[in-house]
Amino acid sequence: MSMPTETERMLAGDLYDPSAPELVADRERARDLARRFSATTEAESERRETLLRELFDAVGDDPVVQPPFRCDYGYNVAVGDGFFANYGCVFLDTNPITFGDRCLLGPGVHVYTPTHPIDPEERATGRERAEPVTVGDDVWIGGRAVLNPGVTVGDGAVIASGAVVTGDVPDRVVVGGNPARVIREIE
Repeated sequence: MSMPTETERMLAGDLYDPSAPELVADRERARDLARRFSATTEAESERRETLLRELFDAVGDDPVVQPPFRCDYGYNVAVGDGFFANYGCVFLDTNPITFGDRCLLGPGVHVYTPTHPIDPEERATGRERAEPVTVGDDVWIGGRAVLNPGVTVGDGAVIASGAVVTGDVPDRVVVGGNPARVIREIE
């Protein structure tokens, strides 16, 4: 039986070495595609969509991502129909990041899946692990909000600008603050 690759370890949520050559090559591929995407103009909407479809694992109908945009791998990102991401969004996709249909992201939204060991000796090895982030349908995420590893955001939720989401968000609520907490329910 062969040993799992660092990519397989990463995707399984196990400790992995991000400096492994296969992962470095995958990040370089994503950076190249993101650079080419970010160099496009509004008039090149078809080229933008083609590059997104090459970069991401899955793309629904009518995606809009305003450049500049950055991600680690791209192949761990899936976006549903009517996805919109404003300028300067960053997806650290060492594990799957999944957005449902009609999700709206304000400028500078960051979504993180990697996490580092708490133990300093273990952290010093350079190994890390990752946890998926899942966002339901009809979610609005305000500018400069951060979604941390392992969170799930329910359908119809609103994440206030600047919120730092450290735990799951129920359906149809507004959350805000650091750490984000429920501010109110949506009728």
